[in-house]
Amino acid sequence: MYAFTDDNGHLTLANFQKFFEHPEAINTFVYSIGIAIITTLVCILLGYPAAWILSNSKLNRSKALVVLFILPMWVNILVRTLATVALFDFFSIPLGEGALIFGMVYNFIPFMIYPIYNTLQKMDHSYIEAAQDLGANPLQVFFKAVLPLSMPGVMSGIMMVFMPTISTFAIAELLTMNNIKLFGTTIQENINNSMWNYGAALSLIMLLLIAATSLFSTDDKDNNEGGGLW
Repeated sequence: MYAFTDDNGHLTLANFQKFFEHPEAINTFVYSIGIAIITTLVCILLGYPAAWILSNSKLNRSKALVVLFILPMWVNILVRTLATVALFDFFSIPLGEGALIFGMVYNFIPFMIYPIYNTLQKMDHSYIEAAQDLGANPLQVFFKAVLPLSMPGVMSGIMMVFMPTISTFAIAELLTMNNIKLFGTTIQENINNSMWNYGAALSLIMLLLIAATSLFSTDDKDNNEGGGLW
């Protein structure tokens, strides 16, 4: 309602027009998407091998190892971010874009690991055995059998990392000393300054982006079979 009204309560599209007429807001929006994509890709590159190791009985014989990967999810995200700031200060590493991406990956990688791990755990290994019997080498087995079967978990992980990364603001403020603004920060600033109408319009734009992103996810049947967190 606020997004489609002005300060006097009259219906208007001026809030959306204001967004598209301000290059700074659009640049922040595009930059936030870029950070979210980079964070998601890094989480996949690091999270998939970790999930594979956790699900492989030959490499992982301790359930405690699984708990260690899930343990960070039990700690508040703000506490984890403050700990990251202290870590960078301890090693005298300047805060900035690199620290932002590091903090994003550190906070959200468990949400990538667990869905993939859950999918790999429930995978029918007869497909892998059939591929091996047909003469496939380990690389072919992975790309033609394991990876396609684990895609529901990968898609769940992408959704659970990409969407909150776009909307977060506390991580960006703490790890960049408020020098880098993400789209969530812009929304927060407008709401705090009582610019409810424009802030609501920005929130709705972000919501539409999230809805569009969800179209790339697998259907409910695939998610249930894949053992994702949905």
